[in-house]
Amino acid sequence: MSPVQIVQGDSPVILGLPHTGTWLPPEVFERLTPLGQSLADTDWHIERLYAGLLPSATQVRATFHRYLIDANRDPSGQSLYPGQNTTGLVPLTDFDGQDLWLSPPSAEEIEARRRDYHAAYHAALEAEIARIKQRHGVAILYDCHSIRSRIPYLFEGRLPDFNVGTNDGQTCAPELQDAVVALCQQAQGYTSVLNGRFRGGWTTRHYGQPSHGVHAIQMEVTQLAYLASEAPPFAYDAAKAKAFRRPLKTILETLETRALALKGQA
Repeated sequence: MSPVQIVQGDSPVILGLPHTGTWLPPEVFERLTPLGQSLADTDWHIERLYAGLLPSATQVRATFHRYLIDANRDPSGQSLYPGQNTTGLVPLTDFDGQDLWLSPPSAEEIEARRRDYHAAYHAALEAEIARIKQRHGVAILYDCHSIRSRIPYLFEGRLPDFNVGTNDGQTCAPELQDAVVALCQQAQGYTSVLNGRFRGGWTTRHYGQPSHGVHAIQMEVTQLAYLASEAPPFAYDAAKAKAFRRPLKTILETLETRALALKGQA
């Protein structure tokens, strides 16, 4: 299986989907604990949630599971959130701090996974960003994520429904950040936060270079907003998702419109 699926579009907006893949090599799957084999930390149905919201957007999706290697982590292994509980380049525990592996991968195995999967995903993402920037003079990377609303190991209380991450305003133009935040705040029945527990992963921080015409925003949404339950089988709730898709569609369309105004500012 190819480690990356690419759907090319003409919009200045690129959707990154690093955590929706569920594929694992059989020999890797067998080394996971029963808990690990449940793949519970998947960004369940995010590709379905965003499907068709901005038909002209490019999509770059990792097909492999984050337990193989996490495409949204620093390839050096450096923590994104020093001093806080988090998961690494190859997670050894799940989001609840429970062991994932019967036999953890060696340093050599991790390097091979980085080369064959992590690097492949980012090579594809880099190529699409370059293509879109050449076409429009600007590119907006919108990194799509979801997570359970309550995970005591990672954060206290209930996570807001919309978690906008721009690494404290460093990864995109202020007007893009402000527009997204305003739309999240206007979405009735949902909560939101800017640069809260999730300020943007490695992808957002690495590619977001507004002065060079590349803007990046991470959107971490709670699974409670569109799933029937945040527990197995993590079923998609069509009615909840239909309502949640409305503000997401508006956000993407607004980013596309605002991108045109950013031309020439790089």
